[in-house]
Amino acid sequence: MSGYQDGRLRARWRRATRLLVVAAAMSAGTLVLTATLTAGTANAATGPVERAALAAPTLASVTAGGAHTCAISTDGGLWCWGSNYGGQLGDRTTTNRSAPAQVGTATWTNVDAGSGHTCAVRTDGTLWCWGSNFRGQLGDGTTASRSTPVQVGTATTWARVDAGPQHTCAIRTDGTLWCWGFNRTTQLGVGVSPYVANTPLQVGTATDWVSVSTGYGHTCGIRTGGTLWCWGSSSDGQLGLGNLAPQTAPAQVGTATGWTGVAAGYAHTCGVRSGTLWCWGENGYGQLGVSGTYRTAPVQIGTVTTWSRIAASSDTSCASRTDGSLWCWGKNSAGQVGDGSTTHRSAPAQAGTATTWTGGLAVTDHGCGIRTDGGLWCWGDNSGGQLGDGTTVNRSTPGQVTLPA
Repeated sequence: MSGYQDGRLRARWRRATRLLVVAAAMSAGTLVLTATLTAGTANAATGPVERAALAAPTLASVTAGGAHTCAISTDGGLWCWGSNYGGQLGDRTTTNRSAPAQVGTATWTNVDAGSGHTCAVRTDGTLWCWGSNFRGQLGDGTTASRSTPVQVGTATTWARVDAGPQHTCAIRTDGTLWCWGFNRTTQLGVGVSPYVANTPLQVGTATDWVSVSTGYGHTCGIRTGGTLWCWGSSSDGQLGLGNLAPQTAPAQVGTATGWTGVAAGYAHTCGVRSGTLWCWGENGYGQLGVSGTYRTAPVQIGTVTTWSRIAASSDTSCASRTDGSLWCWGKNSAGQVGDGSTTHRSAPAQAGTATTWTGGLAVTDHGCGIRTDGGLWCWGDNSGGQLGDGTTVNRSTPGQVTLPA
């Protein structure tokens, strides 16, 4: 780690940031919002304990916040657990939970967790947010924190949402992109003003956005043609534009097409392009998957061409391959790389030997992933109970999370 990066790391805001966004899967320009998984059928001969375990909900998607986790089950139920200082669990309290608890009885299609807030889309296309709101990141027209979901406007055409540390972006079914919250580094993509937006603002006039990922002070998104765009802070080259100049509006990253997934971390970004893996920005912990200092343009990670999903937030990155294997790299002080150690990694390290990681994937200072059977596994920091195992003990390898039956 260079002295330059070390000084920046010590001086910067250190609260754990959210997941950045999991990979957006596109087929003929259509975003696959969630994976469809099928629950197993209990054998009639099993005992009551086994039947109860088999009856527990299976998961379709997962998101990792600063110190909390939320997941949507295959029946549309929403579950959250972990740190709750801002009401980000949506359970009307600010009490931490070390085991999953359901958020109301509504059904949901998409959820994303920020550092201290959560936003989700219901099956009726409405958008709801809750938790910390000091910078207007809930989008409800106020800066008051909420311990239960509050609706964002009245639109019923929201498709997906991505929550950053202090700003939020979402895409509607018409392909328009909207952002709100903190705009100190022009991360909203609407110019230098307003400094704080507490209601959604449209980003440009494009109607072909399919995915978006919010970092600490920057944002990136993919359009239907497979082009990649970033904006906001470029203090460490996290926009991938070949320089350190900030951008007040979306700027295209190179001219390549074929981008299928992008994930914005604290000050780095990673993406999947035609099965290859690329990262750029800050590299103080090896979060780019290569050695050396920061990079201002995308650098390819190895030569593998079978990468399928990407997740990045804080200073850690994870990705899965088409063979179902899971790989992580970067900061590992809490075991968030999942390789059984707490050693920082500057190259992808495989998390266990399982080859069934084909569902959702998320990572901040803790990571979570879904396997083919709909089972959820989490690892890393557990200071707020975000691993969902009933404890606050860190894990350096994936451990299964069971939702109540």
